Amino acid sequence: MSEFHSFGWYASRIKKKLPKEVFNPVPARLLGGLAYLTVVVASFIVIGLFDLHPILSVFLSLIIGASFAAMGFLGHEILHGTVVRKKWLKNLLGAIAFWPLSTGPALWTKWHNLTHHVHTQHDEKDPDAWPTLEKVSRMKGIRNVYRLPQSIRAFFSFASLSIQFTAHSLKMFGIYIKDCKKKKLPEVCLQAILPWASWIGLMFLMGFEKWVFAFLLPLFIANFIVMAYISTNHRLNPLVPVNDPLANSLTVTVPRWVDVLHFNFSYHTEHHLFPGMSSKYYPLVKEHIKNMWPEKYHEMPMGKALKALWKTPRVYFENNELVEPFADKSFGSLGNGLDPDNIQSQSYKKNSSYKNSSYKKIT
Repeated sequence: MSEFHSFGWYASRIKKKLPKEVFNPVPARLLGGLAYLTVVVASFIVIGLFDLHPILSVFLSLIIGASFAAMGFLGHEILHGTVVRKKWLKNLLGAIAFWPLSTGPALWTKWHNLTHHVHTQHDEKDPDAWPTLEKVSRMKGIRNVYRLPQSIRAFFSFASLSIQFTAHSLKMFGIYIKDCKKKKLPEVCLQAILPWASWIGLMFLMGFEKWVFAFLLPLFIANFIVMAYISTNHRLNPLVPVNDPLANSLTVTVPRWVDVLHFNFSYHTEHHLFPGMSSKYYPLVKEHIKNMWPEKYHEMPMGKALKALWKTPRVYFENNELVEPFADKSFGSLGNGLDPDNIQSQSYKKNSSYKNSSYKKIT
């Protein structure tokens, strides 16, 4: 993709074609959150009060985990201000929705809204961007990981989706807390501590075995569901010098009923164009994008996107290529030669800019 535009450039052109009501908050979305919260509490009570067969306990864990994930999707929407606008209410409801994932609203707003959205796929400023080959050359532990066969790395990478959101949230807390203003520090720490304290308290109340089915296993399930989406949002796209959502973001497609359950979280390019718009209206935004810039828009079924992630590495070279540091293999990114239906590699060490860079020192 040779020409980049900011998200504001696209948004200003689409906005003219949209009805004004799509920019209003949609508090009715909270009814879905209430339904999920009711399911979670009811499941906790059943697991806590009865000695269930393990199969039934696992089934309830799946239900709770799916509800945890959906609450996280709603929390993401709430904290973008698309459900309610009053700051105190937005933070309260966002905290409740993100409680299962133990991520406070202050941390999420700083990490996601104010950093990731502003600097999407910037190799230095986006906290969610994957590293360049130059960075990997200075990271001994990561270099050693990339000595493993790709299929083994892919297996463990996908298995790690079950903990990645929680792990990255804790990492972001550690980074954010260093730069946090002193007057805001108690609030940020309290938001981080209270959810974990409640879950540990639940363990003592229920007993460890029941707690595993009520919280620990559901947390793994929720992580996996959330990260199945997040891992496809940008990881097949290039790093970019301009925050261009049509270049740096991918919308995945899922069955309509899944979109209903997940608050249209699959519409990711649309979200980066209009983060302050309820996801209820993203199908309308999608229509306009596909009419106006069909050659730039990236979408594919989630299964195909995950398959492409399995087959490609997560190290960037010259922004547009995904490379295997030790295997001399290069794969294109979306918009730069990556064909999800026919993923092929080529040599990148033949590239003249590679020969003249410090990247070649990886041995």
